[in-house]
Amino acid sequence: MVEQILRMPRVGVRERVERSVFLSQLLLAAATLLLVAVTVVNNPAMFAAPLYFLGVMIIFAATGLAAAVPWRLFPKSWIVILPLLDIVGLSLAREAQPQLGVSFLLVFPVIWMSTHFGYIGATGSVLFSAVLLWAGLPLKFFTDPLNATGYASTQAPLLAVVTIMLAFVASVTYTSNRRAQAQRVLLTQQAGLFEAALQRSRRQEQTLDEIFNTVDFGVVGYDSDATVNFINRAQRSLLARFGVSDGVGLSDIVYKEDGVTLFDGPDRPTHRAMRGETVDRVTVWLGSPDQQQAAVLVSARPILDPAGRFDGGVLVTRDVTAEVRAVQARDDLVASVSHELRTPLTSILGYLELALDDERVDPDTRRMLEIASKNADRLLEIVSGLLTAASASKEGLALNVAPCDLTAIITDAAESAEPLASQRGIRFELADLPEIIVIADAFRLRQVVDNIFSNAIKYNVESGKVTVSAHEVDCGIEVRVADTGRGMSEDEQGNLFDRFYRADSVRGSSVHGTGLGLSISREIMREHGGDLRLESVKGKGTTAIATLPVNRG
Repeated sequence: MVEQILRMPRVGVRERVERSVFLSQLLLAAATLLLVAVTVVNNPAMFAAPLYFLGVMIIFAATGLAAAVPWRLFPKSWIVILPLLDIVGLSLAREAQPQLGVSFLLVFPVIWMSTHFGYIGATGSVLFSAVLLWAGLPLKFFTDPLNATGYASTQAPLLAVVTIMLAFVASVTYTSNRRAQAQRVLLTQQAGLFEAALQRSRRQEQTLDEIFNTVDFGVVGYDSDATVNFINRAQRSLLARFGVSDGVGLSDIVYKEDGVTLFDGPDRPTHRAMRGETVDRVTVWLGSPDQQQAAVLVSARPILDPAGRFDGGVLVTRDVTAEVRAVQARDDLVASVSHELRTPLTSILGYLELALDDERVDPDTRRMLEIASKNADRLLEIVSGLLTAASASKEGLALNVAPCDLTAIITDAAESAEPLASQRGIRFELADLPEIIVIADAFRLRQVVDNIFSNAIKYNVESGKVTVSAHEVDCGIEVRVADTGRGMSEDEQGNLFDRFYRADSVRGSSVHGTGLGLSISREIMREHGGDLRLESVKGKGTTAIATLPVNRG
């Protein structure tokens, strides 16, 4: 079977050789037949000339050989017999009837030999034709000496022209054939390169498909017309639980991150992605509340062509139900524990204050009671922060907005932080703050400023400095608090606003904290339409930047 397959291309090549030989000879035979027809019509007596008849018969005989002989069974060099016979036949016919212009038909065998036999064929065909054509002149002097001189004077220029023409045709044919062969070789090489590149591309595509089908998150590829061209196994498996057979759209029932608000059609992450928008870590809930639901994290990035136009994109989904449930359970536990701790702590603080108000307490006991009261206050502050974080995670922060003086809030917070700062020799530098009236929740803004000042003191160096400024910028109102503390690395800054996160450099130090202050503070600022960010350089301090939109004032 393998041998048959290997022989199939060779048989095809040989059949093409036979067909090419026959067609090349048939073209000359047709031209000769047309010339004979013209001869019979114009002057039938010319056809009676022996040499003319012999030449024509040789050409027709060569045509018969081209059709009858299985040339595929012989070496290619044997094919040269046919064009040589054609040259002989045309030369004899031309010698018999020079006025018919038979010599111009010599271009057919010359082209044939120049094409199939290269430089030797081109040179040999021209030389062979020239020898046969010019051989008639000396023969004329022997056969007809009286008219030989006149015959030579009239035929020599014509023979020279025919010889030059044949040489030109042979050279052009040979050159064109060489160029065509070079182009064929080049095209063959390019085809090989393209085939190899195609195979590599297919291999890479197969590898990517296997990779995408191995990972445990969903991947969807789509083009600029929102036509999906790739869906991996994880995507199909995830959404098949919610009645989505194609694995593309999320499901008919999709809730926002709060699990209560329905997503409108155009605002769904998948619809936004198909329009060419960037979707960055949007959490949605699939399925109705009375059934088992799943939390899915959706991200999408558009792909642009070289001209910058939208040319499709990639959408990635991941089932984060376990993580979301774990966070909810953690927040429920924190809220429950914090709520249960708050009542006894309040009672403890009350009794400590009553004990401290008793004048009969001796100094040593009073000092111990003051330490206990101070630590109980700190413990109540921690519990309140945990309760606030849990409440904000479940229901969001409730704001009671009203006109308030931001400058007064900053000044009061600085005065309250002054005793703690003086214990470490840290001084506050407040610039000349203009009066800034904003429409906000004064209690929550004070909570943010207190937290920023507390961090600026806790993470500062001994005898350091805290610089505070507030002014209007293009985006609204900006409050900057810069300290001269230890600063943070880029890795530490990436997780600062995560709940319960504390940097490795301070986790084992004497600086206490829960890792909730910055997270709560940023939520408060964002609820006001602003933001909170940090700029820090390791060893050069940290600057906290809180912003409020201008329409808040």
